[in-house]
Amino acid sequence: MARDEKLKLREVLEEIDMSRAAFYRMRARGKAPKLVKLPNGHIRVRRSDLDAWWRDLDSPAY
Repeated sequence: MARDEKLKLREVLEEIDMSRAAFYRMRARGKAPKLVKLPNGHIRVRRSDLDAWWRDLDSPAY
């Protein structure tokens, strides 16, 4: 099984075209993709979590 790519926060922000401040506001509201904190303190987002987040944005909230 292939390992899930882990994206740097900078890469995620570029892909979703959002500032770091806006991303953290969205995260505080529980609306951001799931983050992974590495032992060295760096933040990553799994590709599968980001893709799922994109899909959820396309789903109507009924």
